[in-house]
Amino acid sequence: MSSDDEALIDGAIFQEPSDYYPPPKPATFESRTLQSGETLRLRLVGHNPLWGHHLWNGAQVVTDYLYGHKESLVRGRNILELGAGAGLPSIAAAIWGAKNVVMTDYPDEDLVVNMMINVDAATDVVPSSSSIIAVQGHVWGADAEPLLANLPSGRRGFDTLVLADLLFNHSQHAALVSTIQATLSRSPNAKALVFFTPYTPWKFDKDMAFFDLARQGGFEVNRVVKRVMDKVMFKDDRGDELLRRTVFGYELSWNDLDV
Repeated sequence: MSSDDEALIDGAIFQEPSDYYPPPKPATFESRTLQSGETLRLRLVGHNPLWGHHLWNGAQVVTDYLYGHKESLVRGRNILELGAGAGLPSIAAAIWGAKNVVMTDYPDEDLVVNMMINVDAATDVVPSSSSIIAVQGHVWGADAEPLLANLPSGRRGFDTLVLADLLFNHSQHAALVSTIQATLSRSPNAKALVFFTPYTPWKFDKDMAFFDLARQGGFEVNRVVKRVMDKVMFKDDRGDELLRRTVFGYELSWNDLDV
């Protein structure tokens, strides 16, 4: 047997069949009608290990909260969303008159492209006078300068930060606090909105540990929302059903400013 024949045999042995891996799951779509009347059709990635393929309860509830406080939290303000996924709160904020909106998620190509698709699809409902929504990949805890570069000249922080259903990632709490510290404007009116559901209720204490880190990092923490949803997101999950249906919302603000 020639060496060429041996190479062909080896290649055939170690080459996976064409149908060895399952095909990638297609993107899905969910429609949400905002309290202001606009209906958004949001694209979700087919599947992602970073959980970007869901429209999370926290994102829906924080969007409602932004609408109820749009004069103080949205209109004319610079807004940054971390872990945006489909970007519902960001797009809604642009519709409601935010000055600048920066929508971010982990710099995974599928996630970033998906955010861009949703921004493009919302062009018709975002007022022409509003700033274009910027889309960027960002790793929590990494250098914040690329995010801050989206701000108007002379500004060193965002007025409103949005973090929706990110606290389940307990190992990243310190990185999230670091990013908030680096990007939230040092102003008494600046707020970071942290909304979440304890999808694993037996780890609720670990979810809440984020706020201990936030206090240690110089923030005042106030609960502003407790909303029970009609049903759980994942019906086959275990643990306290009431907790799995509940969205908790907190506002973080600087506690060490001279007012």
